[in-house]
Amino acid sequence: MPTDTTSDSQTKCGLVALVGPPNVGKSTLMNRFLGQKIAIVTPKPQTTRNRILGIVNGPDYQIVMLDTPGLHRARSPLNREMVRIALDSLDEVDVILFMIDAAFPPPDPSRSPTRYIAGRNTPAILAVNKIDTVAKDHLLPVLAAYEKLHPFAALVPISALTGDGTDILLQEMLKLLPPGPRLYPDDIPTDASERFIVAEMIREQVFLATREEVPYSTAVLIDAFQEEPERNRSVIHATILVEKKSQKGIIIGKQGKMLAAIGSRARQEIERLLGQKVVLKLWVKVEKDWSRNPRVLRELGVAGR
Repeated sequence: MPTDTTSDSQTKCGLVALVGPPNVGKSTLMNRFLGQKIAIVTPKPQTTRNRILGIVNGPDYQIVMLDTPGLHRARSPLNREMVRIALDSLDEVDVILFMIDAAFPPPDPSRSPTRYIAGRNTPAILAVNKIDTVAKDHLLPVLAAYEKLHPFAALVPISALTGDGTDILLQEMLKLLPPGPRLYPDDIPTDASERFIVAEMIREQVFLATREEVPYSTAVLIDAFQEEPERNRSVIHATILVEKKSQKGIIIGKQGKMLAAIGSRARQEIERLLGQKVVLKLWVKVEKDWSRNPRVLRELGVAGR
């Protein structure tokens, strides 16, 4: 473990939960702060299913960020578990970073997403994301509306995509973090295993390549992860689960072209992650109603064991 030359009294360290509605840019923001891709990102809502931990280090601080699934009205067992994961994260953090999309109109107070953090003593910051997509005069009523909905410690307009405002957001988080020793070595960006990140990168390509209900009916299991240091490569076998035979046909595609494209794009992402060549072998398997199966949800790390 690297030696920290900064005294505990000078170092700020704590946990920050990234929460908010689906598709507001939580994963993009965490990747921005980390300076590398740990959490997958797609234009579709409800991409994140698990809680993903990212470790942001500075000379006198360490921010342990928890990227969480989007808060939404959940109906299926999978979605209920996703919301549970997000809400459970709020019980163990020093700061709540609540994110919204700047393009969304101010919500009706009775249905505001801030209801999920109402009544909590944990200090919260509002990050109004995607300001690069709206006119500046649109922001004022949004900020004014949310200021009335919750006693936020700060309201910060940002663009997670371009980085605009993220330096101000960082300073606002540091104001609220307690002094204390680093919780993790300062040379690791996440506690997630390579197997988990690889499965997510494959799932990301399924999300990007398919439409309608197909991406939400898929999951990825890593069957084997074999390192071959003598050949400077890893051989990975993975299964893409679907719930219907018709979905299997869509993912495989005509003459296997869709699956080949998914595998090629995922392999490139995985090679960047691992820094070596990767042989990626994908299979598609029909597992009826896997998203309602507690065993499969536990295997995916979504449900409690």
